[in-house]
Amino acid sequence: MSTPQSRPAVRRALRRLPLNAAAALTVVVCLFPVYWMVTTAFKPSTDIQSYDPRLVPSRWTFEHFRVAVGADGFALFWRNSLLVTLSAVLLALLVALGAAYAVARMRWRGRRQFMLAVFIAQMAPWESLIIPIYIISRDTGMLDRLPTLTLIYFMITLPFTVVVLRGFIAGIPPELEEAAQVDGCTRAGAFRKVAFPLLAPGLMATSLFGFITAWNEFTYANFLIIKQQDSRTLPVWLSSFQSTFGTDWGATMAASTLFALPALIIFLALQRHVTAGLASGGVKG
Repeated sequence: MSTPQSRPAVRRALRRLPLNAAAALTVVVCLFPVYWMVTTAFKPSTDIQSYDPRLVPSRWTFEHFRVAVGADGFALFWRNSLLVTLSAVLLALLVALGAAYAVARMRWRGRRQFMLAVFIAQMAPWESLIIPIYIISRDTGMLDRLPTLTLIYFMITLPFTVVVLRGFIAGIPPELEEAAQVDGCTRAGAFRKVAFPLLAPGLMATSLFGFITAWNEFTYANFLIIKQQDSRTLPVWLSSFQSTFGTDWGATMAASTLFALPALIIFLALQRHVTAGLASGGVKG
């Protein structure tokens, strides 16, 4: 029998029940495709081709992973994706850090207009620029080259990086840097010794976003790498699992699982810092 003291807690739990149920349903809907991808990678071919879908494999097999890893170009395209992604992320961090500091700490004419342009660039659908980018790349001889993809991914991730880092820098009290300058540090030295170590969560949040964006990008990699097949990246390579009976779904799901692992591992390792960085960058400055 409930006591008067427990009734408010029961009422709060009942009020939260619809929200909790909606959250649980959202999690199931979002995670089910991932679950299906992973379980399909471990299913034998008979289960995959069966008319009766199985939520759990009848037996677990690593054959599809052996096919995926042993396929032509797996190591090469993995290296291409890693090289392009890391280069774009590091370049975006380097440029965005200077731009974010200038906007957050300095007062100059056109600062608001600059941030407005950054927000517009962030909202713009990058797929709409694929035709002009293709024409520019073709006319400048930059088709079929990994540096072209690096520059494009850099442009895609740069606006978000500037916005988040600007908010995070604005959240750091400027008095800390001013005290370092009083002690003899230059402006750059004060930023490097005082503010930069405090930016770790923001840097991790933007790095993760840039990594996932560049790592998963398919459209530009598919349209700009045409003749030089050795310059393809993993998302494009994933569509190459064909057999005499059509697409090899087992190998495709195994390769997709291996493809998703780096981003998942990085996110799990940096989750706490990423949450703090996104929150600070979103509400401050």
